[in-house]
Parts: sequence; C-alpha cells; structure tokens
Amino acid sequence: MSTIRVAWGTGTGPTEMSSYDAALADANLHNYNLVAVSSVIPADAEVEAVGTAPDLGPAGERLTVVEASATRAGPGHVSAALGWTTTEEGPGLFYEAAGETDPEDVAERVRSGLAAGRDLREWTFTDERIHTASTDPDAGIYASAVVVAVYGESEPIC
Repeated sequence: MSTIRVAWGTGTGPTEMSSYDAALADANLHNYNLVAVSSVIPADAEVEAVGTAPDLGPAGERLTVVEASATRAGPGHVSAALGWTTTEEGPGLFYEAAGETDPEDVAERVRSGLAAGRDLREWTFTDERIHTASTDPDAGIYASAVVVAVYGESEPIC
C-alpha cells in the first residue's frame, strides 16, 4: 500500500513565482518537480495529512501531485483548499479549489466538488476531509497558498 501525503504552506515574495516557491518551501516541496494528475485516489493508497512533507527523495526528482494553489499581490486574501473522500472499497477522489477569497469560500467549493464527484460514481463513500491554506498579503508583495497531495516518493526524471 502506498501513502499519499497532504502538505500545505503559504509564502510571500517580490514576484508571483518567488511567493509560490516560498509556499512550496513552507510545505517542504520546493526542491522537486511537481507533475499534476487529475484527482482519483488509487484503491491501495492511504491518505495522510502531514502539514509539512517529509524528505521524499533527492532534489530535482519528480513528484506526482494533485495541487491547489493561488497567488495574488496584496492586500487581500489568498486561499487554497484540497479535500478528499474515500470509499470502503479503497478508491477515492481529491478535489481542489483556490482563489483570492477567504478560506471558507474555497472550502465550500471543495465540498461542492466532492459531492458532485460522488454523484458520478456508484461507490460507497465513507469519509471526507478538507485542508486549507490561507494568507493575507500586505500591499506591494505577492503571497501564495498551496495544498498538495503527493503520491508516494520522488522518482528520477531522466
């Protein structure tokens, strides 16, 4: 059985990319190349909310992820949320949302998305969890919020 770890963070910087990198650093995911997948949880995976990711392998390698992220220049809110629901049989779903809004708004969009995803499947869902990351940047600086589900450990790119 493999583990999918959910990590989250926020960061600020003088540019959009530097604040995004700082948010990934807050989640300990800044030294990897992130490769996004859609949002189905494999039947043999366990989802664990960790906040800060452990060491997942050498720098520069690839991580397979589902990611919610948002960046904005201050002032104002920036929030990202990732939720998941699993079944008795094992498979499940992730759903992500983000934006220049408060954390409860993005969490509600995740709840709505998970409900819609459950309606599309004939699975028996047993639980639901949501994690948000949010920050309020000062005027003149960029801020980012990320919530990332990481599938397993890193793999070499080449």
